[in-house]
Amino acid sequence: MTIHPNDNVCVAVKDLPSGTALENGVTTTTDVPAGHKIALRAIALGEKIVKYGFPIGSATEDIPQGAWIHSHNLKTDLNDQQTLSYNPKTNNQQPETTNQQPKTFLGYRRKNGLVATRNEIWVINTVGCVNGTAERVAKIAHERYAVQAGLIDGVHSFSHPFGCSQLGDDLVNTRRILAGLMRNPNAGGVLVLGLGCENNQMKALLELAGDTIDRERLRFFNTQEVEDEIESGLEAIEAIVEQMKRDVRETVPLSELRIGVKCGGSDGFSGITANALVGRITDALADSGAAVLQTEVPEMFGAEDVLASRCRNEATFKQFVQMIDNFKQYFVKHNQPVYENPSPGNKAGGLTTLEEKSLGAVQKGGTAEVVQILEYGEYARNEAGLALINAPGNDGVSSTAMTASGATMLLFTTGRGTPLGFPVPTVKISSNSEIAAKKPHWIDFNAGTILEGARMDDTRDELLERIIAIASGQERTNNERNGYREIAIWKAGVTL
Repeated sequence: MTIHPNDNVCVAVKDLPSGTALENGVTTTTDVPAGHKIALRAIALGEKIVKYGFPIGSATEDIPQGAWIHSHNLKTDLNDQQTLSYNPKTNNQQPETTNQQPKTFLGYRRKNGLVATRNEIWVINTVGCVNGTAERVAKIAHERYAVQAGLIDGVHSFSHPFGCSQLGDDLVNTRRILAGLMRNPNAGGVLVLGLGCENNQMKALLELAGDTIDRERLRFFNTQEVEDEIESGLEAIEAIVEQMKRDVRETVPLSELRIGVKCGGSDGFSGITANALVGRITDALADSGAAVLQTEVPEMFGAEDVLASRCRNEATFKQFVQMIDNFKQYFVKHNQPVYENPSPGNKAGGLTTLEEKSLGAVQKGGTAEVVQILEYGEYARNEAGLALINAPGNDGVSSTAMTASGATMLLFTTGRGTPLGFPVPTVKISSNSEIAAKKPHWIDFNAGTILEGARMDDTRDELLERIIAIASGQERTNNERNGYREIAIWKAGVTL
């Protein structure tokens, strides 16, 4: 499969033995694993290797036509001296059109105007010392009010090891993420549990969460200050349920859907199928007036120009450059190579250089205009277009960051597979049919059918309908059915 007319490589759709004749007239000179690259013509030592229409590195030896291209003969061209200039790109593409426009979904409208895809109670703990208490309270309440009574969609706690013995940026990051989770509209009610002696004091966390939270649906206490923390927690949740049990879904426009896009465990097909498909969804949502959230800053390295050219104005571009430069300095500060990527799993799946991985990863943003650059834990404005968040590529940290910035659903693409799930419905989209068939209890949607002849537009429409059904509560994702709901907080500083 050739992705772009300017490419000098194609991608093996399946394992190919040496001597296989391809449709483009090329014959493989070696065995080539599925997802890996094949030279479309002879490539000289030092020549750029082009995929997606962009260079992904340089040849480290003369490469004959039909040869397998990977780590043994391709190296990155990235270095610490990359510079960006503002060259805005006019988007002449027609808006994404889908069947039966305009579209709506059934959501819960909150008092502050935000719209939720679920009506849940979230138990947030200030410190890891009360993880067990939060988990026990949530489990009992979930069984009582969601499973047996069906009054709400669920009660869930999100354990983490932080909040005590933290200083500086680490403490700030913990507070930002927990406050962001408290503000997420899927949390129709919030119980905050503290210990009492931790650095992450209850008062400071509540102040950071702000007045946008419905105080009638918020309860909080320090467990050191009550006689029976389990009973106190259950009494608090009972009071919240009384406020929530009359909530009903209403028809709202698609512009109210706040989605975060993420890739994890990518392979050589991710940028061709799953990420490209999610990019079409991003464009459809942005054209409908929705904000789409994207992060994984290190996986923008090598593809910065693609996003920079879509920044709404020069001020947004400057914020983008600062985010990129600051993240590179984060690597330098810790004496780590800036371009130590892709991971072993990525390489096994066919990705060789960070340029290649990043060019595939940014496909999730489609062609949407970049309208917001957000700090870690900053809440996104409801503004049509792409919002880029300052966070690492780690699956748990980046997905939690998007949830804390307001995502009420995540689209998570994968070529290798993962059971991970997060506080909001997490739609796992496979880049190939093999992992979809092997892990149906992980994968919610198979984009691998695109490799087998399915039309991208038809697949986009099918996925959008699934997204609307999930957002409307008519379907549950595998992470919800399996009870997989985790958070991870970015730790960058000192622990006492």
